Amino acid sequence: MRVNVISDVHGNVRDLARAGDGADALVCLGDLVLFLDYADHSRGIFPELFGAEAAGRLVELRTARRFDEAREMTRALWAGLDKDAEIEKAVRKQYAELFAAFPTPTYATYGNVDVPPLWPEYARPGTTVLDGERAEIGGWIFGFVGGGLRTPMRTPYEIDDEVYAARLAALGEVDVLCSHIPPDVPELCYDTVARRFERGSSALLETILATRPKYALFGHVHQPLARRMRIGVTECVNVGHFASTGTPWALEW
Repeated sequence: MRVNVISDVHGNVRDLARAGDGADALVCLGDLVLFLDYADHSRGIFPELFGAEAAGRLVELRTARRFDEAREMTRALWAGLDKDAEIEKAVRKQYAELFAAFPTPTYATYGNVDVPPLWPEYARPGTTVLDGERAEIGGWIFGFVGGGLRTPMRTPYEIDDEVYAARLAALGEVDVLCSHIPPDVPELCYDTVARRFERGSSALLETILATRPKYALFGHVHQPLARRMRIGVTECVNVGHFASTGTPWALEW
């Protein structure tokens, strides 16, 4: 059995169409939407609306963790525009292309920049969306919990710690624990390019130690200090920044 696993697609439709090649199923750990590309300031919803120069300035402020200035800048840019309507229109366009590219079968959960209420409109037969739920794939039980935790970035799908912990608890024991964010371990949470810690989950770490899955798979941190490490008996793997690599991580058994 082989399952290809991806995360942080961020608009990479071309490679997504081939992500299931050679596998019995595809697992996607979220962040389909591309709002702002930190490497290429011309790509994403924000530069499409306001230009690459404005996008570069926003990246600069966020990277410096000057979040109040970044919010003030974006408030000024959005003045006079219907922000919610413009973003939804752009997200819908991306979702139409991305969900059409998913192979059958695909098992997917949300990332922190995704918009869950829109997914039912675009998920076709053959794509199963799970959050706080389990699925049997090739005789193994996969558990899924999506989204991110609250941060100063205020991305679209951030949830309270207690809600996240409850969804993890609802999974019970699984063979493969799938999430968008990593467990709260420094080596897994630190982004070496952005030079900052992304937020991991302490509840996810506790669940790994308590339930001892074979694998814990996640994404979110694009350039982690460590892509893979063992926690107890569990192999923890950052499956990679699919937007830049275009290459899935293969799980075989």
